[in-house]
Amino acid sequence: MTNKMFDTLRNIIQDVNEASELEQALNIVVHRTRQVMHADAVSVYFLDDKNDQLVLMASDGYNQKAVGKIKFNLNQGLVGLVFNQTEPVNIKNAHTHPNYHFVTETDEISFHGFLGVPIIQHRRALGVLVVRQTQHRRFSANDETFLVTLAAQLAGAISHAKKAGELTKSLEDVNDSSFIMTGLCGSPGIAIGEALVVFPPASLSAVPDNHISDDEVNEQINAFNDAINNVEHEFKELSQHMAGTLSNEELGLFDAFCLMLRSDTLVDNVIDRIKSGQWAQGALRETIDEHVKQFNSMEDSYLRERAADIKDLGRRILMHLQKQQTSRQEVTGPVVLIGEEVSVSQFSEVPLQHLAAIISSKGSASSHVAILSHALGIPSVMGVDNFPVSRIKGQKLVVDGYSGQIYVKPKQAIIDEFNQLINKEKTLNAELKALINKPSETKDGVHIPLYVNTGLLQDVSPSLKSGAEGVGLYRTEIPFLMRDGFPGEDEQAKTYQQVLKSFSPRPVTFRTLDIGGDKALPYFPVVEANPFLGWRGIRIMLDHPEIFLTQIRAILKSNIYNNNLRLMLPMISDVSEVDESLKLIQKAHQELITEGIDVPYPIIGIMIEVPSAIYQMDALAKRVDFFSIGSNDLTQYLLAVDRNNKQVASLYNCLHPSVLNSINYIITIAHKYNKPVSLCGEMAGDPASALLLVGMGIDSLSMSAGSLLKVKWAIRSFTKKKTEELVARTLTMESASSIRSLIKHELNQAELDNPISIDN
Repeated sequence: MTNKMFDTLRNIIQDVNEASELEQALNIVVHRTRQVMHADAVSVYFLDDKNDQLVLMASDGYNQKAVGKIKFNLNQGLVGLVFNQTEPVNIKNAHTHPNYHFVTETDEISFHGFLGVPIIQHRRALGVLVVRQTQHRRFSANDETFLVTLAAQLAGAISHAKKAGELTKSLEDVNDSSFIMTGLCGSPGIAIGEALVVFPPASLSAVPDNHISDDEVNEQINAFNDAINNVEHEFKELSQHMAGTLSNEELGLFDAFCLMLRSDTLVDNVIDRIKSGQWAQGALRETIDEHVKQFNSMEDSYLRERAADIKDLGRRILMHLQKQQTSRQEVTGPVVLIGEEVSVSQFSEVPLQHLAAIISSKGSASSHVAILSHALGIPSVMGVDNFPVSRIKGQKLVVDGYSGQIYVKPKQAIIDEFNQLINKEKTLNAELKALINKPSETKDGVHIPLYVNTGLLQDVSPSLKSGAEGVGLYRTEIPFLMRDGFPGEDEQAKTYQQVLKSFSPRPVTFRTLDIGGDKALPYFPVVEANPFLGWRGIRIMLDHPEIFLTQIRAILKSNIYNNNLRLMLPMISDVSEVDESLKLIQKAHQELITEGIDVPYPIIGIMIEVPSAIYQMDALAKRVDFFSIGSNDLTQYLLAVDRNNKQVASLYNCLHPSVLNSINYIITIAHKYNKPVSLCGEMAGDPASALLLVGMGIDSLSMSAGSLLKVKWAIRSFTKKKTEELVARTLTMESASSIRSLIKHELNQAELDNPISIDN
């Protein structure tokens, strides 16, 4: 392929990506392809899933009346041949091929040369891209290479445009049947209501650069400080507004926002930029962008969601800099709050008695909106791609927080069906709530403690309300991420002590500082080509013992009153790392004793998340008190799959035989040395996976608070012996799908197949 063709290809892809509608994207493809290949006709066919046909969607060179009317069955014509073979077909004279099917509507009698290539995305054929020429000759190798490359690049872009275009059409057609969209489960529940759309109070991205004179600096700084004061006042008002609904711990979220608002990292950076000649709005935009990029780069979904909090903060400050006022919409009935990125403050402005559900185009179950909605029992769906927020206002919606599905303009039959599910849900929720104070144990009395993963003080109340028996993973990175420098020993100790006190006497497992990789600190940047296999976690701490010792001293000091601390080391890949860490922990402990601070020596464990640690279990078990399997990272490393990469995310599966056999081996070796094993991550919160872990002999599970009762219900429905039988069968199976099918069958037999309870 020539350089000119390559440049053209790149330009076509860029233009298609920028297309707002399917028709526009397809017209770009056919027109530009015809030009660059000097073809006589170009056409695009798409698969119609409902009718199993390939439909002519766009053409340049054919009779335009044929668009939308020409349809091939999947085994019909050369187009069907390309689609079924999923490989190019390049023919000198199409008329002589046995699969040729003549169509009069296209006026194609004069076309002979045929080149067709499949449009494929994620192993699935979406359609066929065809070029024709009047001459009796094959297209050149360069032409074929260009078209194959174009089709491969266009698959994602056209699929995106197709989805957006079809959605727009569906919404414009008032006679259209119920339209379904899918997002991520934010908080469980089912609700029916009218769409209430909210928009960001101000747009940071629209703020231009504007340089100011020295005489204007103080005026801009004063305007910024006034905006900060106004936003702080707003948050305090919202806190008072929610005081009758949220607990003190949950209301602490607004206090956290005020602390973020006043943080040195935010305030000083904006003021420094103003002093350097940028106006307040531009200085704010640059500072917020810097913070957002830092959090967005993190793999940990909980930490990544803090970017949304920062953006909301920035927009509210900007609103006051621009002298805007928020306007509350009148709400009189059940509404579904919808936005591109719904914030806690927008959530708090809707009367809770009328708030049926929440839908956010961006975000995940780790966002504060999802966490709060879960605490309040409000269904939410997050991360809904291509959701037409601006066009959905006033529409009737059914929101399924269990499956993440949203029904737009549902017909009465769908509404009736979901009303029945809502009634079932009420019964189920009553059953689940009845389990809060009951033990997490199998039918034959084997106790499996259920812990929560957390990282902020305001998560304490939802965790305790769910019946958590402690914290299996406390992320200590938060105080470090919200500052412009490393927090001191006393500051850290104060935070850690609050956590220990809140959960006392329940155990709390602190993971030592896990930075690097996806969690770079703004004042301690780590720039690497492959950060997930680089300088991160315990590796950084051992290279910087001054940071590690300060944190260890702070953690040990925080345990002086409650003695419910457990210490955990992340990213262990070698025995020597444990030996070095233990020496530093012993040093910190001895220093405190020498200083007259009588703190107990901690219970110490390590995370097993790097495959190399699996095969050093014997040596590791002789050195530490417990193990915690980090199932998210371990699965990624074992399968070589980045679960946040949409191209390969479907390959990520914690029920993969390699993952299950590895976990079973870890537990077996640990128990040989009488060392308990916990597991944290999404696998722990999946009832099906949890049953297998129980059968393997896991000693405890740690998960998000929202998953705890479902897992407890599943555990209480089986005997330990039954779960062991399940494990024996699954460890001989060769695919994750067959393993999942087996467990679902057993859940069905136990009458736990209700999608509300188990499948989500």
